[in-house]
Amino acid sequence: MVVNPDIRIVEWIPVCRLSLSVTMTSPDYIRHEHHEFIDASEKALENGTLQSILGRLGDTLGARNREAWQAFDQSDQVRERARAIKDATLADLDQHLETLEASVLSRGGHVHWAADGEAACRAVLKVLQTHEARMVVKSKSMTSEEIHLNKALEQAGVEVVETDFGEYIIQVAGHRPSHIVGPALHMSSEDVTEVLNQVSEKPLSNDRVELAAFARSQLRSRFAAADVGITGVNFAVAETGSIVLISNEGNARLTTSLPRVHIAIMGIEKVIPRLADLPFFLKVLARAATGQKLSIYTSIVQGKRASDELDGAEEFHLIILDNGRSQILQSPLRESLFCIRCGACLNACPVYRNVGGHAYGGVYAGPIGAVLTPLYGGLRDHHHLPHASSLCGACQAACPVKIQIPDMLVKLREQLHTSHVVAGRMETFAYRSWAWMLRRPRIYRWVTWLISRTLGRVKRRSGWLRRLPGQLGGWTDRRDFPAPAPQRFRDWWKEQGL
Repeated sequence: MVVNPDIRIVEWIPVCRLSLSVTMTSPDYIRHEHHEFIDASEKALENGTLQSILGRLGDTLGARNREAWQAFDQSDQVRERARAIKDATLADLDQHLETLEASVLSRGGHVHWAADGEAACRAVLKVLQTHEARMVVKSKSMTSEEIHLNKALEQAGVEVVETDFGEYIIQVAGHRPSHIVGPALHMSSEDVTEVLNQVSEKPLSNDRVELAAFARSQLRSRFAAADVGITGVNFAVAETGSIVLISNEGNARLTTSLPRVHIAIMGIEKVIPRLADLPFFLKVLARAATGQKLSIYTSIVQGKRASDELDGAEEFHLIILDNGRSQILQSPLRESLFCIRCGACLNACPVYRNVGGHAYGGVYAGPIGAVLTPLYGGLRDHHHLPHASSLCGACQAACPVKIQIPDMLVKLREQLHTSHVVAGRMETFAYRSWAWMLRRPRIYRWVTWLISRTLGRVKRRSGWLRRLPGQLGGWTDRRDFPAPAPQRFRDWWKEQGL
């Protein structure tokens, strides 16, 4: 690739075509406080306010998602098409990214390639320093959360203002997002009132309209005063050099229109080849995220303002971020890069709906977070997350691009126990013993007969085991265990003469 010396290229990262380990470690991701999922979950279960909020999640976002799919006659065909586009794009990802770069450059934009979060933050700071920027406005971006951009900018003395209502709330509160779509979902209206009263000159009530109006009054002037606007990227169209921003508040459109400079940050997986591919994703994203047919604002930004245009940035910078993605690209978990950050799997997941997003300990929560966080941050430091799932399959059913999340969680569990990174001796012994028994049908039949004859008696009495012995007791500390059936299926089958 020939690099134009006039373009500020921070770092060139070729998209890897080799099969690499998925247990890479990203220091950017591990900056989050490390904790065990079980410990964090126990705290979440004891939080009455959080439990009340999460209890309504299935009746709100979850119900809207289901209704939206049911009302969409061609949902399955469109989802399959969106999935196929993602699959085909990743197969030739390096070519599409180079096409995207060429398209952006042809429209007078600047392209920066970043190997990791630190490189991306350096690229942003370099642009800010060039323009002597002291204040930036940001629209909602999970990618900027992933690289801890706000912290880097604040340390450099730059004022950062989140303009999405939910992001603004948690910024004032000092919290991390708890949901991909609703970052402040863990907070009640009373919590929000208490937080916003910290920055309000007069007391605010719990009225949601009043709270939203207050936030709007605080943010409007910031758009006009900001030197730079920073956004994420929902989709980047290679053939046109366009970036697509989808929101319900319009803050992304203001962020790209009023400041003199616009910086967009995208993961390498966000590219799509053609503008004709975009409608398939627009049809599924809103339905999966909020249950809408279409989001209120869909903005297609094509670089800097043209000479005959009245608004838009005078300068456009696109930062293309790797941060471990190229290492995943040819791995068995490549499918995780299909994710379009809709949050549907969180709304459907019974685990998330009981413990919330902060229990996962990373930027991305829920079922997809249980996959992405170990991939980005390393299995050793996030070994608890592959087990933070019941494997019920609700996440896969809800996913608009049909990502096989349960299969990926099983693969991560397998890698945990085959690598012996964190598996204890007893756990390793148990899995090996089970595998040994399965390879010997006679022994398997005898053991299952013995279990049905002994523990199966409990079934006839209560149907549940209240306490398992030894290290198995960790299961029954928190839940009852269904007793084995008093009769094995193979015996029943034989009795029926089948």
